[in-house]
Amino acid sequence: MSVEVADGASIVDGEITVDAELLASKLGLSSETLKQEMRRGLVYSTVERGEEEDAGNTRLTFRYRASVWRVVIEPNGKLVDAPFPDSPFSRR
Repeated sequence: MSVEVADGASIVDGEITVDAELLASKLGLSSETLKQEMRRGLVYSTVERGEEEDAGNTRLTFRYRASVWRVVIEPNGKLVDAPFPDSPFSRR
């Protein structure tokens, strides 16, 4: 199955690809710096597949140092930003 996501991502046979320009902008980097930091192993990602009421959704989390971008890919291919809920520790 192949889903083209107009927002800068695609899913082909279950493999998700996010456009470097989009990811770089979300992490506050240039695309060249993003690529360099990825080669250095400093950009991390997590993929979570939705279950039960979230079935069909895929949540991606990208981290670079203190920057985080979390997004959900809905079954129709739409990207929806999914910020982390406020932490009780951040309210001090």
